[in-house]
Amino acid sequence: MQLPSTFDALVEEANHLNLYKKLVHQLNKDFLLANLDLDFHEDILPSSLKLLLHEAVYKLIQEKFADYLNLLYIIDVPEKAIKSLQGDDTIKLAEEVSFLILRREWQKVWFRNCY
Repeated sequence: MQLPSTFDALVEEANHLNLYKKLVHQLNKDFLLANLDLDFHEDILPSSLKLLLHEAVYKLIQEKFADYLNLLYIIDVPEKAIKSLQGDDTIKLAEEVSFLILRREWQKVWFRNCY
């Protein structure tokens, strides 16, 4: 499996395989497992999903760092990928982490669909 390198490529592939709603559902499921009160509607536009997820991750980094770490653990975002990010700009960091979250969720949905 070749992982998408951009948000747009990820959404395009999810839509092409008719798995976008499952991606949103998986994201909701993992946020619920992390005890975070964030629920995306299954018909959310990709641009809105990106914006809301970015905002949520930013708030977690700023205000609830332990919950942020718990979310990354539950979603199973690779620690190596997180450590390779630059932490100078929190807004940029939150954007990059949001993409890593979506990419990991996409992996789960894709594998479940294929196997």
